[in-house]
Amino acid sequence: MGEHQEQKNLFSYAVDLDKRIRNDHPLRLIKERVDFDWVREEVRELYGKNGNVSVDPVIIVKLLFLLYYDNIRSERELMKIIPERLDYLWFLGLNLDDEIADHSVLSKARSRWGKRLFEKLFVRTIELCMQAGLVRAETIHVDGSLVVADAARDSFLKADKQWINCLKSEFEVQEKKLSKPLGNKHYQSKNQELINLTDPDAPCVSRNKPGAKGEPRAYYKVHRVVDNQCGVITATETTPGDVEENRKLEALIEQHERNTTSELNTVVADKQYGTVDNFRKLQSRGIETHMGILHEHTRKDHQEIFGKSRFQYDRQEDVYRCPAGQKLYHRRYDPKRQASEYHTRKGTCEQCPAKEQCTRAKTGRTIMRHLGQELIDQGHAQSKSKQGRRNMIRRKWLVEGSFGQATRHHFKRSRYRRLWRQQIQDWLIASVQNIKKYIQTEYRQYPVAHTACVLTPISRENRMFRKLVAQFGTQDTSTVFWS
Repeated sequence: MGEHQEQKNLFSYAVDLDKRIRNDHPLRLIKERVDFDWVREEVRELYGKNGNVSVDPVIIVKLLFLLYYDNIRSERELMKIIPERLDYLWFLGLNLDDEIADHSVLSKARSRWGKRLFEKLFVRTIELCMQAGLVRAETIHVDGSLVVADAARDSFLKADKQWINCLKSEFEVQEKKLSKPLGNKHYQSKNQELINLTDPDAPCVSRNKPGAKGEPRAYYKVHRVVDNQCGVITATETTPGDVEENRKLEALIEQHERNTTSELNTVVADKQYGTVDNFRKLQSRGIETHMGILHEHTRKDHQEIFGKSRFQYDRQEDVYRCPAGQKLYHRRYDPKRQASEYHTRKGTCEQCPAKEQCTRAKTGRTIMRHLGQELIDQGHAQSKSKQGRRNMIRRKWLVEGSFGQATRHHFKRSRYRRLWRQQIQDWLIASVQNIKKYIQTEYRQYPVAHTACVLTPISRENRMFRKLVAQFGTQDTSTVFWS
């Protein structure tokens, strides 16, 4: 029986970190396949020629990558555990005796670089996935999720609207003294009598979805586009928590087309995006809309009533005809809703035998016809088609699964304060997720031609395997995957 005698070596000349990192370590694949050296040229103009020498920008980006890749609690904690992790030292290109920088290096780099560098990092991960055949950019899934801001519940101050505006202006003046980037003012806050003294960019939001706690808190909202091929994130935008998801749909589509340099064919989203305006705009651009319909009646008492599709529109007379043959005439136009209202003459519905199946209103049935109603009807028909229903089922695990995987990388709570810093966090998280999908093509030894939507081989005992064997005529499990 051997007995180990613990003794500290005075000199360690033979330590080779490269030999101590296993060949299939994920960080080894990332270091081999993902290039971070472009960062130096990107930020070279932001540094002077005299004074102290800074930490290598490539190391700083890799530190931020590790922070979210392994969901480390804080930047201070990251700097403490780096000397204990040989894989981290090897990934950063450091030796055992190299000095570890202070955690303040990361915050200073964010203030110096701004948002542009991290956005470019995110776009480069999309390009890597496109080269690996993981992105088709034809069909996308869109959704949004709330992120808890780094602020306490009792940090809100309620006061008069005018006084709140003055206080926000003072916050911006003080912020300019510290750093140039500020929170965006692209939206109008719903609750203009509340301000968060800890993070003025994070408004007070109450979650009203089923199963969610209704306690009001400070939130940001992350809007995300996921490609239908393998779930690669192709666009993301961060807004205050009270920004409605349907208002960012067009901006996300434009960002997706810009990042992938491809034209979009189909958009898949839940009913929060299924507004009349979104259906009209996307159909006018020739984009198929597989989206839920907002405010569609789902109650049983409404399902028993004649739907709008049962009424026929006569363009020449500008009237609607109900199933009983009665006419609904144009009454007024609502410029805010961009819709015309059609109503029956007084007493028409009261004498109709089909009233119980047509309306519950005492004054009679009313039909709203929106601007571009033909485009809206076409979009509704696409959403209710067979392919539309399939895509709606697919989005439940594709885009919502993307948010679920993001929770492993510190997604549900903000590390920083102010909107522009939160945007940096979301770009880093999306970059980590895309890189993980990118290295899976080689980490699990998948041929590029068969990587579409595939990340798990099928066992021979599986019923789906036998079906695919009959279809493709092969017994090689390396070429048969889940799709």
